Amino acid sequence: MTQDGTMVAVKRLENIGQGIDEFLAELIDFYIDKRHRVLVYEYMSRGSLDKWIFHENSSFYLDWKTRKKIVLDIAKGLAYIHGDCRQRIAHLDVKPQNILLDDSFNAKIYDFGLSKLINRDESQVVTRMRGTLGYLALEWQHSRITVKADIYSFGIVVLEGITGRMVLDYSQPDSDVCLLKLVKNKGQEKRLSDIIDLTREYVHQHIEEVNAMIMLALWCVNEDHTRQPFMHSVVS
Repeated sequence: MTQDGTMVAVKRLENIGQGIDEFLAELIDFYIDKRHRVLVYEYMSRGSLDKWIFHENSSFYLDWKTRKKIVLDIAKGLAYIHGDCRQRIAHLDVKPQNILLDDSFNAKIYDFGLSKLINRDESQVVTRMRGTLGYLALEWQHSRITVKADIYSFGIVVLEGITGRMVLDYSQPDSDVCLLKLVKNKGQEKRLSDIIDLTREYVHQHIEEVNAMIMLALWCVNEDHTRQPFMHSVVS
């Protein structure tokens, strides 16, 4: 806690290769001497999103209003780094572990360690494959990276938040390991309710909004990235 009562988290850099630029989005202050490099950043009391959507403990329950708010916060954050800030940024590692929540469940995108700057006069950038397995479309293995890589990841996170399932869950039968494949199959069968936890109150009270959110997520993970929306469209 700082002198003015602000709760903060402190991260000590263990090797000299870790640059301060990795943490700029979350950085409040830093301290450097010959022996130590310490970063001070905003304390997010609710932790990361994965704890809330994958945890079986009922105390980590999120109602539908909160889930929608978190999705909108993520979308606004991505819209900002993709176009509203001075330098466009592709995050390249959007996943629940990198979405942190404060005491009021405001969501913020963290950990820009894999991010890539994209100049205003460019639409894409050459870089090696980055990110976490399952959250990046396979096409990016052989293509130049654009901000659309984050939009695919966003769609996966939305599906995880609605179903409570991880993008790849090897504890499931072989046919159900891949969340995206499972959702598409259930959609074709018109049985999306099978993969939503029917014990959750929001499913019964907000079923139309839940289905609309799933459709939005599937738009974001379109195999043809030229047909995916930009984040400003998602926000609106």
